[in-house]
Amino acid sequence: MPNLQQVFNSELNRIAKQYNLEQKKMAVAVSGGADSLALAFLMKQYAEKFNIKVVALTVNHNLRAEAKEEAEYVAELMQKNGIEHHVLEWNHDKVVSGIETKAREARYNLLLEWCKKHKVKNLLTAHHLRDQAETFLMRLQRGSGVDGLASMACVTERCDVRIVRPLLNIEPQKLRDFLSEQNIVWKEDASNECDDFLRVRVRKMLPELESKLGITIQKIGTAVNALNSAREYFADQAGDFIGNHCRSWYDCAWSFNPELFGQLHDEIKTRVIAELIKRVGDDNYAPEYVALARLCNAAVTADFKGATLGGCEVLKFNRRIWIVPENKTSLVLSKEQWNAYVSKNPQVLMHGLPYKLKLNLFEKCGKAVEFNK
Repeated sequence: MPNLQQVFNSELNRIAKQYNLEQKKMAVAVSGGADSLALAFLMKQYAEKFNIKVVALTVNHNLRAEAKEEAEYVAELMQKNGIEHHVLEWNHDKVVSGIETKAREARYNLLLEWCKKHKVKNLLTAHHLRDQAETFLMRLQRGSGVDGLASMACVTERCDVRIVRPLLNIEPQKLRDFLSEQNIVWKEDASNECDDFLRVRVRKMLPELESKLGITIQKIGTAVNALNSAREYFADQAGDFIGNHCRSWYDCAWSFNPELFGQLHDEIKTRVIAELIKRVGDDNYAPEYVALARLCNAAVTADFKGATLGGCEVLKFNRRIWIVPENKTSLVLSKEQWNAYVSKNPQVLMHGLPYKLKLNLFEKCGKAVEFNK
C-alpha cells in the first residue's frame, strides 16, 4: 500500500497534468495547524524530488492573543527545515461581526496579493476530506444546487492565481499521523471548538451521522467527486453559451438573446446567469442557487420587467436580456448629460443601450470607453 507521500505525489502530479500547472515555484498556506503543516512537509519532499521552489506563507489575523506566537513558531519550524517562509499581517480595526467570513477574505487577499507580487502562479491550501464533507453539509443546509454541493474543486482561479487543493481525498487523521512519524508538533486553534461557527457545529455532528446513519466523510467525498464531474460538464456547456451567444459591453455589462437562453437546460441557465453576475458584480461568489433559479425562470417569461441580484440589475431591452451593474445612487441622467457624454464617446451611438447601462457609463464620465467588437 502506498504511503501518504506517494499518494500525495501521485495526486499533485495528476492535478498538475490535468490543469497544466506551472510548477517552477509554488506557495503553501501554512497556519501552524496539523493540516497545513502536513501539506508544507509533503510539499517539501515533493519539491525536492521534482526540483520545485516552495515558499510557505502564514497569515497573522491578529484576532487571537496567541496568533503572533503561532506565526513565529511556523517561521522557526520552516527555517529549521530549509523552507522559505513569510508572515503576512492583517492589520484591521476590531472585528465585531462576521469574523469567519472577514478573516477568510482577508487571508485570501493577503496570500493572493503576495503571490501576484512575486509572480507565483499556484497557491496550495490544506483543505482535506473532512473539510470537503463539512462544506457539502453547509451547502446542503443553504439549499445549494449542483455547484454548491460539489463543494471545493481541486483547482480554482482567483486574481490570476490558481488555488490548488491536493488533499481533498485525504482524511485529516492521516495528516496528523504523518506529522507524528516525523516528530513535528502542531498548534491547535481554539476557535475550532467554538460553536458560534456553523462549520464547527457541522463538524461535531459528523460522528453522529456516521454512527446513526452510516454517512461517513468517505461516502460524502464520493458523492462530491461525482457532483464535481457534473459541475465540470455543466461549466463547459455554460462557457460555450457565454462564448458564442453572450456579448460584453464596455467591460461592465453583458447581454444575450432570451429565446436562445430559454432553450438551455435549467442547470446551464443558472450557471450562465451566475457567471455573468459574478463578472458584472465583480464578486468571487455567485448568488445562492434558489435565487438564481427563480431569476432564470422569470427572465424567460413575456412579462419579465427586471430584477436585482448579486450587485447587478437584470432587465429586458431591445429583445435582449441585459446584466448591468446595480445603480445605488439617486442620479438621474438627463438628455443633455447623455448628449455631452456621447460627444466625447461617439462609439456608444453604434448600438441602442438600456438606460441603466447609459447611467453606469455616465457615472464613469471622463474616461473614454472602448467598444468591445
